[in-house]
Parts: sequence; structure tokens; C-alpha cells
Amino acid sequence: MTSFSEPDQSQSIPIEILRQCIFLAGPTASGKTDVSLLLAERLGNLEIVSLDSMTLYRGMDVGTAKPSRRQRDAVPHHLIDIIDPEAEFSVAEYLTAARSACEEITARGHRPLFVGGTGLYLRSVLRGVFEGPPADWSIRDRLEQQAKDAASRGDHYWLMRQLEKVDSESALRLHPNDQRRLIRAIEVYELTGQPLSKQQNQPALPVDQRPPHVYWLDPSRDWLHDRINRRVEQMLDVGLIEEVRFLMGRPQGMSHTARQGLGYKEVIDALGDDASAELSAQQLAEVQELIQTRTRQFAKRQTTWFRNLEECSPITLKGDESPADITELVLARLK
Repeated sequence: MTSFSEPDQSQSIPIEILRQCIFLAGPTASGKTDVSLLLAERLGNLEIVSLDSMTLYRGMDVGTAKPSRRQRDAVPHHLIDIIDPEAEFSVAEYLTAARSACEEITARGHRPLFVGGTGLYLRSVLRGVFEGPPADWSIRDRLEQQAKDAASRGDHYWLMRQLEKVDSESALRLHPNDQRRLIRAIEVYELTGQPLSKQQNQPALPVDQRPPHVYWLDPSRDWLHDRINRRVEQMLDVGLIEEVRFLMGRPQGMSHTARQGLGYKEVIDALGDDASAELSAQQLAEVQELIQTRTRQFAKRQTTWFRNLEECSPITLKGDESPADITELVLARLK
């Protein structure tokens, strides 16, 4: 069996820089973007570093709730729109890019403010990243074909159930539609005999070396679900279907990861192979409901992830706070 790999410290952000960073994580639709902009306005020396695996992609704007151009002009943002939709981007590549951004920001005398909801990215920044064993394409091809066969029978969760049998922790944090990472987790188990989650379970830095300001917004479930539902409605109203049509019609297409993004997968599935297909009112209603349901499920997994990451300190929200109120709660922690 392949031995465990060690974290690649050459990619890690130096501790002296890491301790200058502020982190604002939280589930999707919890209000992170508005709060981050207000924090930057109040503190004056912040530059925002995205902690989101989908806002990396150019052209994927509506479905990712990407900060607007006006917002990005008001406050410098990093790691947004850095790859094309046909590209893949590993956690190790993200960490390398984050380190470079942080070095540039601190060289200017500013502080990096990491903002987003991708828990795996947050952990990689805080603890480093394990590369794991090299890819075994015979395993990947077999699993992909088995998943395709299962889907043809109406079983779209076959990969998730296989992963749950060998690595329940990884299954908890991954989206059922994230085929690439589901296959990778199963592949690692088959190659090493140990769950990927165990290999990735690097310990946190000693308390005296950790960045002191790592927060996540912890809203009430009902409040968050209402925001998610309304956000999905708004995305469809302002052009999610049209955005997907454009991305599908590009000569280069979309990478597997990009196609699995929340909202994108559901629209792609509804359109089928014809990007120009018209969706009936009934189909649109079904797409909306499916995106809302899957986004609520995803938010639950995000909450579990942040709650279990010991470096993270929750900022509990009752649900009646404005972005300005939440900003004051964060500022109180920074003092």
C-alpha cells in the first residue's frame, strides 16, 4: 500500500503572515460578502482573499453570487476570476495562490481578509495540505463508469454511498454531486487502505501560533433557509439560465468541477445536451426547488465543517441582525 504523504510546507503560508490574517467563513447566504466590505471600510487596510472554490471561475458570476465589479473596485479582491471554466484547480494550487496573494498584501502593509465558505480551502490555509498518492486512472475510470451505470438506473448517489462505507467523514463534507472529489476519496482509500479524511487530518497549529482571528457566521437555520430560498429565486430572475447557456456553448466547454457547481448542475441537467432548449414553467419551478433543496443541504454540511474545525470561533446570529450589526460583532472580537 502507498504510504501517507506529508504536508507540503513549501506551499503553506508562513506563520508570521498567517497570524496577520483575518478569516470570515460561514455557510452560503449567511451575509459574508456584505460584512467583509463593511469591515474593509471600517478598518481601512484590508484586502479580501476569496475562500470559495467556484468564484475562481471566470464567467460564473450569477450562480456563485460573486461580488460585483463595483464591490471589487471599492475593495481589492484576490483569487476571483483567475481560471477559465474548462480548468480544474486543486487544493494545493489554491494554497499556492493564497500564499502569493498574502505575501503581496502584507508587503503593501495591508492585512488579508479571507472570506468564503469552502471549508477545505480554509483548513488548507490553516494547516497545510496533503497531496496524497498519485492518481490511478484505472481506479478512476472504473469508478466513473460504475457511477455512470448507476445514474442510468436512476441512482445518482451511488458514489456517495460507496464513500460512506469507507470514509464517512469525507462523505459528510463532500457534495453528492462532486463526482471528482468523491472518486478521489474512494481512490485514496483503495490505494492506501486508510480514509482520506484521516490522512488529511493534520493537527492544528499550537494555540500560541494560530491566527487569532478565525471566525464563522453561525445563523439560525430558519433565517438561513429563507435567505437561501430568496437568493436562488433572485439568481434565476437575473439570468442564471442564460449564464449556463453561455458557458455550455463555449467551444472549450466546462470542466467537471465547474459543471458540478450548485445551480449550474441542476440547470445543465434540465437543459440536457441542448443549451438552447426552452424550459417550461413547470421545469423552471422544479429547477428552482431542486437548487434550493440542495443548497440548504450544502449549508448544513458547511455548518458541520466549521463547527468541527477547532480554530474557528462562531459568531452566533439570531437572524434579526443587519450587516452593520454583524460587522460590529466581528469588530468586537478583533479588539
